[in-house]
Amino acid sequence: MAEPEGPEDRKPQSDEALSAFTPPAGVEQPVPPEEEHPTSEFAVPEGFHPEPAAEPEGSAFATPSTYSVKQAPAAFTPAHGIPLAKLPVDAPWQDRMRTMLRLPVSERPVPEARKEDESGPAVGRVLDLTLRIGELLLAGGEAAEDVEAAMFAICRSYGLDRCEPTVTFTLLSITHQPSLVDDPITANRTVRRRGTDYTRLAAVYQLVADINAEAHEVTPEEAYRRLADIRRNRHPYPGWVLTAAAGVLAGAASVLLGGDTTVFFVAALGAVLGDRLAWLCAGRGLPEFYQFLVAAMPPAAMGVLLTLLHTDLRPSAVITGGLFALIPGRALVAAVQDGLTGFYITASARLLEVGYFFVAIVVGVLSVLYLAVQFDAQLNPEGALSAVERPAIQIVAAMVLCATFAILLQQSRETVVFATLNGGVAWVVYASIAVTADGSAVMATAVAAGLVGLFGQLIARYHHTSSLPYVTAAIGPLLPGSATYFGVLAIAQNNLDQGFASLAKAAALALAIAIGVNLGSELARLFMQAPRAAAARRAAKRTRGF
Repeated sequence: MAEPEGPEDRKPQSDEALSAFTPPAGVEQPVPPEEEHPTSEFAVPEGFHPEPAAEPEGSAFATPSTYSVKQAPAAFTPAHGIPLAKLPVDAPWQDRMRTMLRLPVSERPVPEARKEDESGPAVGRVLDLTLRIGELLLAGGEAAEDVEAAMFAICRSYGLDRCEPTVTFTLLSITHQPSLVDDPITANRTVRRRGTDYTRLAAVYQLVADINAEAHEVTPEEAYRRLADIRRNRHPYPGWVLTAAAGVLAGAASVLLGGDTTVFFVAALGAVLGDRLAWLCAGRGLPEFYQFLVAAMPPAAMGVLLTLLHTDLRPSAVITGGLFALIPGRALVAAVQDGLTGFYITASARLLEVGYFFVAIVVGVLSVLYLAVQFDAQLNPEGALSAVERPAIQIVAAMVLCATFAILLQQSRETVVFATLNGGVAWVVYASIAVTADGSAVMATAVAAGLVGLFGQLIARYHHTSSLPYVTAAIGPLLPGSATYFGVLAIAQNNLDQGFASLAKAAALALAIAIGVNLGSELARLFMQAPRAAAARRAAKRTRGF
């Protein structure tokens, strides 16, 4: 007789006894498998033995292990074929590089293959050299498209054809991808300081031309050495020459507007004082905004002093002459050029910089004029509008203005002569349309600036260098100094409508200069032997409003 089960015997030994999947009592327990391993639904089925992989697994861009060139499908070729870009070697390298940058990567002609026993330079070293050269070009005031063309030319000269340079206002970046199955390499560099030294800019352009020329064999080591020499080179003119050039520039501008010998010296003295104050602020580490503000105050103070002394001189000519050396003409031209060529971010940043400098000039002059109004200084803008026609004296004054402007830009002595002649021609064209023919000042400015850009671009391509030394100083006589002064004076006299109208005219004249220079540079391509693809280079299509 079996003993009755107690409460302890009926108690389950574990929680598994309460599971719904636990076999009931009296049912034979299943035999566990010999090897119990959890498997994925993507596991290889039993009995299938795959072939071992030919190479270990790499990146996402690695060639698949099942890929075979012999079994690859035929490449698709459109019915009209793939266009071949023909780039003559004798064409300027700037045009050839611009043409290639506007072509898709798949349609760019590849560089010539290197010899089998010749190993190319390291990719990282070439990219670093490219960024350093691009930094000097962008800091020197070059347009973004020209900087990209130079960077692409350097990479292509050293065998890196699949490169994509990117230029913004403060950042340079370049990416190299050897092929579609290799990981890209990207490097960048930040431009923190900007300076005006066109002699250094010309030396950098010569270095890029030598790297890109087939007659020269410039190794990366030699390029680094030449780049270091360019950085260490001293400016061609000492500080006292620059200060004197600023004074002569202001004096020549005042004579251009109808001043006499006394006005020349007074305007020169005001500009020299402003230049020295700006140098003092720069040495103290103040931003450029305050340097422009301080530099604009002494010329305005000299004009107010002449008014308080009740002389027969032209104080407006003194003040306007001091503003000619401060208006950032080249930055405005570069901003409009970047906008017209599709670099909108860089163009916006340059225009914002020009706006800050312009506001600094206005604030500096307005502060002095406001104090003059409080002391009952009789500043009459209407009396300054009477035109004084002295063709021979004004042409000489315009050429002196261009020559001193070129010295302030640290140009070489060879380029100063051509910039002076180019500026003289521009002033003759402007005066013929605006004064003799009584035409529109904006139209006359645009036509004269177009000729400056045309001649400057032609002579720059002839010498295989930058066009800035031949263009920037030549537009000096066309800068809107008078319109700026009259607008500020009207605002100081609480005539806001007239003041803002005059400032708007100054902005229109400045834009006319920028667009004219850019159009002249584009027209220069029609007079040069350029590749067919460069003459009909691709551009962005019109959006048609959407």
